[in-house]
Amino acid sequence: MIQAGLYYMLPVVKTVDFGAYLDGGESGEILLPKRWVPGDLKAGDSIEVFIYHDNEGRLIATTDHPKGVVGDIVMLEVKDIMHQGAFLDWGLMKDLFIPLSQQTSVLYTGMKIPVLIYIDEMTGRVAATEKFQQQLKHNPVTVQQNDAVNLLVTRKTELGYEVIVNSSNIGLIHFSDVFYELKRGDRLKGFVKAVLPEGKLDIMPGERGYKRVETEADKVLRLLAENDGYLPYHDKSEPDEIYDFFGMSKKTFKMVIGGLFKAKKITLERSGIKLAEEV
Repeated sequence: MIQAGLYYMLPVVKTVDFGAYLDGGESGEILLPKRWVPGDLKAGDSIEVFIYHDNEGRLIATTDHPKGVVGDIVMLEVKDIMHQGAFLDWGLMKDLFIPLSQQTSVLYTGMKIPVLIYIDEMTGRVAATEKFQQQLKHNPVTVQQNDAVNLLVTRKTELGYEVIVNSSNIGLIHFSDVFYELKRGDRLKGFVKAVLPEGKLDIMPGERGYKRVETEADKVLRLLAENDGYLPYHDKSEPDEIYDFFGMSKKTFKMVIGGLFKAKKITLERSGIKLAEEV
């Protein structure tokens, strides 16, 4: 059976004046309206489409790409408010409905909220919910320490920034591990700093290990070259001064200059760092 809210590669049964009918198997033929039919599409071809319901509850296909599929957690903008719920912009002509019972925020037009896209059991249609925290807390943790992850910032807490990890788990970026302001809805990459008891995740933004240091090392060398080979920063400089100039933490800065010194790329002066003279 074809499930709404997902992508499928479907064969073309026939083309008609108003579109093309696709073979949906047990779900029957599904219309791809003319506006999304490529000019050379013919019976027997296959085409990748996204399936959702039209206003009359029928399955319909599109080649447009929504901002998320069933199972995704995404930030969507509120387009319209009704007594029964609200409509969200998810990138299709037909907006995504979030029932009043699935809201935790006081919504207003234009605001963006994190939602889980799911199938409503009563209607069988794709819908959105803000009530995904408990579900995520019960999801099994499938990542390990040092794994690279995709992150969505959902809120600021007393300890740091709560993030959704790979659309599956809840993690936390501690204030001490980030040196710039994160905002609700920001998407970024990071890695797992630690997997704690009860499935809690400590997350670090950016890349880890040597890959992170190598990237920052190139940046330090470039900044040195742009400033006549000398910069007045060292291991005694204030953390905020280092971050303001280099865009990195003092810990990372010390790792970088230590590596560059060992590689004989720089020399360490009492008042700063200097490009090593070529031999």
